[in-house]
Amino acid sequence: MEEALKSEGGIFASAKKGTLICDVSTINPKGAAQFNADAKEIGLTYLDTPMSGGVTGAVKGTLTFMVGGTAEEFELSKEVLKGMGANFFHCGGPGTGEIAKLTNNLILGISMVATAEGMAIGEKLGMDPVIMQKILAVSTARNWCIDTYNPRPGIFPNVPSSNNYEGGFGVSLIKKDMVLALDAARSADASSDMLEKAL
Repeated sequence: MEEALKSEGGIFASAKKGTLICDVSTINPKGAAQFNADAKEIGLTYLDTPMSGGVTGAVKGTLTFMVGGTAEEFELSKEVLKGMGANFFHCGGPGTGEIAKLTNNLILGISMVATAEGMAIGEKLGMDPVIMQKILAVSTARNWCIDTYNPRPGIFPNVPSSNNYEGGFGVSLIKKDMVLALDAARSADASSDMLEKAL
């Protein structure tokens, strides 16, 4: 992101004054806050606007955006982002959109590991995975990994696990986000035991 923004001929050098930059990538919150400050110095507005909802949400235009910036900047960002999303949250100042995204993805990563482990153990003990998924989807273990994006092949036809693990949010991406979350947690001296085990 730094290269895209600050390199010779990059966004900062090429954009017209007053341009609103909505960064939907997932990066370090401190980096996002710094990009916001750097953009302001040259008459631009950089906002961290990471999203959630996966490929399915992108195709349907129902993504969730988490926006870091002023209240006025948040309202402006919705005009740009509404073509892709249905849910918009003003998280606070610069970098807070990234904080929301990283915490979401660390929970997602831990949940996916727990879902895969639980499904595998249940199946190895003799449970039909299709019936098990139906039970889990209406029980206290229910989560997005259970009822929408199950990692066990053959549960849902239109998810990566049932399509040779092609498409979707790859392991390398969730791992990258979990490492960013771990770095952020350590910078705040926050406990991260489950995150570390899931990684």
